[in-house]
Amino acid sequence: MMKMWKLAAMSTVAIGMLATSFTTAYAGTAKTASVSGKTIGFADSTLTNPYFVALQKGVDSEAKKYGLKVINDNANNDDSTQLNQVEDLIQQHVSVILLNPVDSQSLSSAVKAANSAGIPVITLDRSVNSGKVATFIASDSVLAGKMAAQELIKALHGKGTVVELQGILGESAEIDREQGFDKEIATAPGIKVVAKQSANFDRATAMNVMQNILQAHPTINGVFAQNDEMALGALEAIQQAGKKNIKVVGIDGEQEAINDVNKGTMYADIAQQPTEEGVLGIDYAVKLLKGQKIPSKVNSPLHLVTKGSKFKGF
Repeated sequence: MMKMWKLAAMSTVAIGMLATSFTTAYAGTAKTASVSGKTIGFADSTLTNPYFVALQKGVDSEAKKYGLKVINDNANNDDSTQLNQVEDLIQQHVSVILLNPVDSQSLSSAVKAANSAGIPVITLDRSVNSGKVATFIASDSVLAGKMAAQELIKALHGKGTVVELQGILGESAEIDREQGFDKEIATAPGIKVVAKQSANFDRATAMNVMQNILQAHPTINGVFAQNDEMALGALEAIQQAGKKNIKVVGIDGEQEAINDVNKGTMYADIAQQPTEEGVLGIDYAVKLLKGQKIPSKVNSPLHLVTKGSKFKGF
């Protein structure tokens, strides 16, 4: 009789363990499934720049893996438009907002509005000056500026005159890249920055700005452009002016810029990986939706591209 009781007890324990195992497995599946069908809002600054097209591609492709819906907004580099778009996302009660801000100051109010609505915000590539951001995913822009300066110092053997083309003034990537570049270029006393002007991260604007700079400083030796679109615009102005041996260094990793580096028409590029940034944006949004803690900053890798590199751009 005692043996039968023990056998029954063991069977009960085994069934209980099986039930617990099944419940745990089901709970894990349910946790993953609970993410499916939720909506993420992505407020992108512009789609005229290939970098942000690649960023959106990463967001969309990774969202599909989790069964997430994405509302994509394009602000066309207008902060007022983006403010309205974020407000619309809040009204639509999205679960998480991914934000690539046009302007770091003005979009702070949009982040605060999302905070008040209880919607977490993740900033991509650029961040905001105030408001609570769950995490900021970007390459280290200070380091990118520093690396660009190091390449120009190397290219000019520590002597010469250079020009710095700035992005959208007051935007976080512009501030950080300028800081990294200026501090490092100052370590080469033989190099002088003779002109510093904004071209708004835009190719056509950079070409016009560079044409004017070349008239004022016809003997410059190098150009640092805070993104590849401006580097490519500057390169076009340099070629149209018939100038040679002006070393151009950009930041981003656009395939067109990588091609120019390998041809020798552009000296170097500090490549970012925007598609990966978009993927990380979704991955960390999912962590938030699952109630997991995430770091306040996530660094996306940088890659130095020089002639002969096999690095694939976007």
